[in-house]
Amino acid sequence: MISNNKFKISIIVPCYNEKDTIKLIIDKIYKSKLEIYEVILIDDNSSDGSKKIVDNFKNNYFNLKVIFHDRNFGKGRAIKNGILKSTGDIILIQDADLEYDPDDYEKLILPFLKYDADVVYGSRFIGGDGPKRLHFFWHTIANKFLTTLTNIFTNLNMTDMETGYKVFKKKYIEPEKLEQDSFGIEPELTIKLAKKKVKFFEVPVSYNGRSYEQGKKISIKDAFVAIYCILKYSFFK
Repeated sequence: MISNNKFKISIIVPCYNEKDTIKLIIDKIYKSKLEIYEVILIDDNSSDGSKKIVDNFKNNYFNLKVIFHDRNFGKGRAIKNGILKSTGDIILIQDADLEYDPDDYEKLILPFLKYDADVVYGSRFIGGDGPKRLHFFWHTIANKFLTTLTNIFTNLNMTDMETGYKVFKKKYIEPEKLEQDSFGIEPELTIKLAKKKVKFFEVPVSYNGRSYEQGKKISIKDAFVAIYCILKYSFFK
């Protein structure tokens, strides 16, 4: 168990139509080696039965808070509302689809404990002992392009801007000012954090990417939204 007296960790879990994985991921979170202060699960108006499963969680897990959206807004809105509801010092975003493994929490939190990090991203593209499922070539190219574009404007040398594992000190983000409702939240968070001149770290994480048949939701349209957001939040406050 990773225990510390320095800060409290809030885990934000956005969920949309993940009936096959939502209980598995919540169980993995609570079985991880991380001392968790709270878990905030946001169901983004799922239509596949996830809501019924989530509703049954309320009394079964310690310090689990559940938010239900009355319509489908997108991952960004779910993250925003999760952060607004959180009371911890560190925010850790965990996707509900099992692409990212809570077994990596120890690596994600270590830079906060050892190096006084402000932001830690879990990268799928740097070395490490975690397995990486071979996946879409063009998604990888798009990711590298978006990451490079972000690096140009932030003067960082990150390898995976679009990672689902974003961990940061809550004090550096004003959730009420987050604007992006969907996947544009990834560059918005990154650039707004970078503008704070905080200490960024990356750590390698495992990745078990899904196919579209398995429920993957991001599309080529989201790449163009990301470009727009990179330019918008780089040049305008």
